[in-house]
Amino acid sequence: MAFSALSTTPSRRIRVLVVDDSAVVRGLISRTLDGDPEIEVVASAPDGRAAVAAVARSPVDVVVLDVEMPIMDGLTAIPLLLKASPGLKIVMSSTLTAKSAQTTLDALSAGATDYVLKPSATREMFDASSFSRELRTKIKQFGTNRTAAARSPVAATAAARSPVRANSEALSLRPVPAVPPEILAIGSSTGGPQALQQVLKELPPNPRIPILIVQHMPATFTGILASHISRQCGVAAAEAVDGCKVEPGHIYIAPGNCHMTVDATRVIRLNQDPPENYCRPSVDPTLRSLAAVYGSRVLTVILTGMGYDGLKGCEAVVEAGGSVIAQDKATSVVWGMPGAVATAGLCSAVLPLAEIGQRLLPYMLKRL
Repeated sequence: MAFSALSTTPSRRIRVLVVDDSAVVRGLISRTLDGDPEIEVVASAPDGRAAVAAVARSPVDVVVLDVEMPIMDGLTAIPLLLKASPGLKIVMSSTLTAKSAQTTLDALSAGATDYVLKPSATREMFDASSFSRELRTKIKQFGTNRTAAARSPVAATAAARSPVRANSEALSLRPVPAVPPEILAIGSSTGGPQALQQVLKELPPNPRIPILIVQHMPATFTGILASHISRQCGVAAAEAVDGCKVEPGHIYIAPGNCHMTVDATRVIRLNQDPPENYCRPSVDPTLRSLAAVYGSRVLTVILTGMGYDGLKGCEAVVEAGGSVIAQDKATSVVWGMPGAVATAGLCSAVLPLAEIGQRLLPYMLKRL
């Protein structure tokens, strides 16, 4: 058989397909997921081709997809999986190497939803590991919306047809500050690499104010993310370097495992202080430092992501007179981070992803 069916019993649990060329890894992942009462592993597959066949045969909500496999690798399989099951959520299972990081970011650009880092030792995939916890959390986050839509297709269709701004109508919005910004800070997490590319491709190749980006990613990944942004968006982006001067026309990305701040001389400082909101880099330290240095001339954008990192930092920005834009719920992969700042009444605008770049464009085209 091309794939092994592990369960065929109809269930309201989140239905998961595990794809990995290692039978041991498939078994370990399947076992730890099946131990969760909200998740059901319905099938496993040894390669991308078998995964496509499995999705065609049985409804699946989330696919856990290995990056490197024989016959058909994960990157090749993504468009075929999405064609077989539109709206399918795909979580890449990646190792922490430069090659895998490159492939994983390509996978995100191709339509994968997110990724988890595979442990170096297979025994670490069991219940107590961070890999297991992170994977279960993401499967529940992504799978819950899909299973709810499947159970209520009429409601899902109505929601899809409703105006995207419906998310912001009940929110309390702040006035836009009269002073133009001197710096833009963007915070993002789950779904962030795709969202960043969509926003940044709307900007000119030489933006007139500096841009600081904090994307929740490990070391190795952030440098490759910078290369992706430079290549696909036509703007020069690089990992921030401790001691470098913040200059117009530059995009600085916080390196994995480092908080990024700006001091009073407008120089970037990197540190490994304890994680905030379970993250390093975290959005909050960056925003606090910018509010202290730039005051009312800070413009902040909070894009899709789990959790509430950025909430306290946005409070500091608003208290200093700066402004905040959040991605709306309809276009967010996860409306955790943007939802936290939006519902706290900190935003001057809550916009669909496709409109955020256009909103930023006037600040980038001319020196204000």
